[in-house]
Amino acid sequence: MTKEFSVDRLDVKAFALAGARLAGHDSLLKYERLAQEARGLHPDLLVDWQAQGEVRTALGGASQVWLVLKVRATFPMECQRCLTPVDVLLEVDRSFRFVADEATAEALDDESEEDLLALSREFDLHELIEDELLMALPVVPKHEECPTAVPLASSDEDFEEANADKPNPFAALAGLKKDARKH
Repeated sequence: MTKEFSVDRLDVKAFALAGARLAGHDSLLKYERLAQEARGLHPDLLVDWQAQGEVRTALGGASQVWLVLKVRATFPMECQRCLTPVDVLLEVDRSFRFVADEATAEALDDESEEDLLALSREFDLHELIEDELLMALPVVPKHEECPTAVPLASSDEDFEEANADKPNPFAALAGLKKDARKH
């Protein structure tokens, strides 16, 4: 008998012990927090993901529960260089080791190189996928090569004219200095 695993309430340990695999092609609209960051979101944008459960034997013979997650999505953002839409490719390929509880994960986090999560029988895999995609978002999204010419001027004519009309404050100081020498 093959056990069915739920993406929203995943028994991580049973999933790993079974060496099970889940995959999906979800609409980007399903991930609410991620959708808030998008510019020009539409239902055709998909998040392709797959999760594989594994049990690995650590040094000393202890069994460890692992989840390998791969996610790929095209995400619409605004180019910070030309201010036009840009589709950013987001890719996640991470492995997570599960430990007994949050306290153990927190205690081992500093000394551990792997990503640690607390073991749960009702783990929300969609939430993990969304968290990972949010962390993969670029801080400054931009095209490799912008489709439109990017104006590179640092100021405009109005700015230059406004500054030309103002007297230089250091010229007034120089005038005071000259007056002081005369006296």
